[in-house]
Amino acid sequence: MTKLDTNWEIHILHAMKKRLHIKNTTKAMEAAGLTQTAVAEQLSVSKEAVSQWLLEKTFPRPNKLLQFAKLLKLSFSELVINDEPNVPIIAFRKKGNAKTKDHHVEKAQQTGRFLRHLVPYLPFDTLEMPPVLKSPTRDYEYLRKVTSKVRKDINLDEVETVDFEHLIRKFSELQAVVVPVLWGTKQRHENAIHIYLPDSQTTWVYLNLDTNIHDFKFWMAHELGHCLSPSLSGDEAEDFADDFAGDLLFPSALAEEAYKEINSQRTSATKINKVIELADKHTISPYTVIGQTNKFAAFSGLPEIALSKTFFGAITNFNKRFYNLSTALLGDIKDLDARDYINKTEKAFETPFFELLRKYLKEQSKGAGYVQAVTDMPLLDARSLHSELI
Repeated sequence: MTKLDTNWEIHILHAMKKRLHIKNTTKAMEAAGLTQTAVAEQLSVSKEAVSQWLLEKTFPRPNKLLQFAKLLKLSFSELVINDEPNVPIIAFRKKGNAKTKDHHVEKAQQTGRFLRHLVPYLPFDTLEMPPVLKSPTRDYEYLRKVTSKVRKDINLDEVETVDFEHLIRKFSELQAVVVPVLWGTKQRHENAIHIYLPDSQTTWVYLNLDTNIHDFKFWMAHELGHCLSPSLSGDEAEDFADDFAGDLLFPSALAEEAYKEINSQRTSATKINKVIELADKHTISPYTVIGQTNKFAAFSGLPEIALSKTFFGAITNFNKRFYNLSTALLGDIKDLDARDYINKTEKAFETPFFELLRKYLKEQSKGAGYVQAVTDMPLLDARSLHSELI
């Protein structure tokens, strides 16, 4: 983390209306047998400082707050009460089995607070809000009806392939701002982040371009699921968005046909090959193909299709055949400059993000630090982007 990153976080933490959850704190101290003096010694602060915290006269600095939470074995939400109105609502598209932790949400909320400055520059009609689902559920029939309607809205029938352009235009219809980012393929928690700002009722979708093309389409569809179900949160929201994405990209009509085609194969190897073939045809992950096919089977009372362990190796080999979206769209990232990045992603995703950023930076005379805050990119890259935008 750079010094600039730290300064932004400290600035926001101090500005937010936060206070310790005294009941949880004192209960945890008692359970651990910790006095105020013991806490002070463990955190290398004065006893008076701890007393001031517990009397709600002062609030711990970020590093001490983190140490305090670890000492008491409390999560951030258990230790701190946030009185901030209109807190940004966050949804993550997690990598693999990664668990979303408090600091992941907190960091994304900080980004959301900075995004508020761009809201006045949005080009959307503010007289009406885009339609959302009334009571979203994961019921198979419900999802089939919802995704069928979405397909009709983007002029597709039940068996046509959903292209990236269809998803991008749907984002625009839902007034969601796409923020294309280059976050790399490793050491990141997020594949995508969905940020909803309640005070302005605006939606911002961060998409990491450094990912396999087939997976990227699923993540885009997943984010559309979030846009349509703002009433959901937490794991419930993630599970609904996953199911929505799968059913939109590989609906029951395709899954029914796939079930017949896969089962007609005589060996496990040829079954796997058929799954790979269907994934390639529709530019989606083989996991989505077999997952949706078996959901259809379960709903129809049919036996699910079991594939051998070699399926996982086949997927690895399948993915190796294709570029990440960043390479396919932008070419060699090593040779990429800020102008190319802006022009190509702005056109590909039909996003107003860079124009919003350009207007705000010029009118408010903001520096590269703001660019870094809303893109979470390295400072050098933020400076290059800032220079191009102003």
